[in-house]
Amino acid sequence: MKKSQKNQKKLSHPTARSGRFVEGPSADAARFSESVSFDRRLWRQDIQGSLAHARMLQSIGFLNRKELSGIVRELKQIGREISEDRFPWKMELEDVHMNIEAELTRREPAGAKLHTGRSRNDQVALDMRLWMREEMGSLIHEIRSLQAAFLDCGEFHQEILIPGYTHLQRAQPVYFAHHLLAYVEMLNRDVGRLEDCQHRVNVCPLGNGALAGSTLPLNREMVALELGFVDGRGRVQLTRNSMDGISDRDYLVEFCAAASLISMHLSRLAEDLILWSSAEFNFIRISDSYTTGSSLMPQKKNPDMAELTRGKTGRVYGNLVALLTMMKGLPMTYNRDLQEDKERVFDTMDTVRAVVRLNAGMIRHISVNEGAVSEAVSDANLLATDLADYLVNKGVAFREAHHVVGQIVALSEKKKTPLNALALEEYQALHPAFGAEILKVFDLRRAMSARKGVGAPGTRQVKSELRRWRKELARHTD
Repeated sequence: MKKSQKNQKKLSHPTARSGRFVEGPSADAARFSESVSFDRRLWRQDIQGSLAHARMLQSIGFLNRKELSGIVRELKQIGREISEDRFPWKMELEDVHMNIEAELTRREPAGAKLHTGRSRNDQVALDMRLWMREEMGSLIHEIRSLQAAFLDCGEFHQEILIPGYTHLQRAQPVYFAHHLLAYVEMLNRDVGRLEDCQHRVNVCPLGNGALAGSTLPLNREMVALELGFVDGRGRVQLTRNSMDGISDRDYLVEFCAAASLISMHLSRLAEDLILWSSAEFNFIRISDSYTTGSSLMPQKKNPDMAELTRGKTGRVYGNLVALLTMMKGLPMTYNRDLQEDKERVFDTMDTVRAVVRLNAGMIRHISVNEGAVSEAVSDANLLATDLADYLVNKGVAFREAHHVVGQIVALSEKKKTPLNALALEEYQALHPAFGAEILKVFDLRRAMSARKGVGAPGTRQVKSELRRWRKELARHTD
């Protein structure tokens, strides 16, 4: 009798091993396999899914109203305790799901019915989709804030011209705002990828069971509707194959790929900021709030936040590769390997959101050294291509014009005289098409006004793009 009571007590705390096993896992195995240390952050989603599942079970007759009321009451109380850091997490219960269910069952006997028609497999899949949907929405909001920071900085400095670079060599003049708008465009593609991924995240897997559904008359549509798994027209979105619904992690790989692109874009930004803030460029000053000093050299002001942005990109890439490697050899359907997805995804989300948020603050606190950029952009060589265009407008074939201007640049270097200081006769000696108005080519403001094509860094075009993006971002924040 005592042995029977002892066994009954064990069953009052459900675990994944249940009655199939005579002995529990070793201490080493328990430590090795537990996930509650990191998946506990899914507790809100787990409770949200359990509440919807309980209401569905009551609607099809597997819970009565009193049992449902008790389950709802205790799940909400458990949620309050977790949010207040008063919940007793237990490693021996493996994960967030069993911890919450065990505590629920201890408080409310009807909690033992909650797992009816449900497997941890579809519970895990559901919780991750709910979490991803919420977190991706927040990340998109963070990216929009970063875009707004670029616009603020661009509008404040919209008259500033800087050299544009190819191969890290001075190439042609552009507005500083035009350079910043390039990152706004990159980030907009990032938002588009996240929004596209959200469509595939927003599909309800609950009801697939362990892999083959259930013989019980589960109402999957009811649960999906309550949890918001609907498309733009309000139509319920359900996984259509139980095996795929349980094992699908494509949306996590997609997110990590999109996050890798975000990280790459911000790493390129970091490189620009690091170069521009160096003494050799001296184009910008990064606020003290986003730099550090040296433990030895008192004069140093290091762009550590930009460097960390660049460095964390490799971490995000690594998480993507880890997921792809984990998935590539898995047979259908659920395998415990899939437990390894969470830390990689959690870390990617935390890292990217932190980097995006930090860079928004850093961009808002950048000042431009107008003297240094003015001197750099006054380099007449930046308008060498405009010289070639001048000849083209005179009817000279571009390849010939390119060759002639190359000769002029060589002459300028030989004489150590800027292009705009060479004599008209020297120009005409190399090609008769050069006229007395040639020096007008070197008027920077005139040169920028001449860039009128869509996407060009022309004066009107840049101002127009700043206005357009301001309206676009306002539309997304309304």
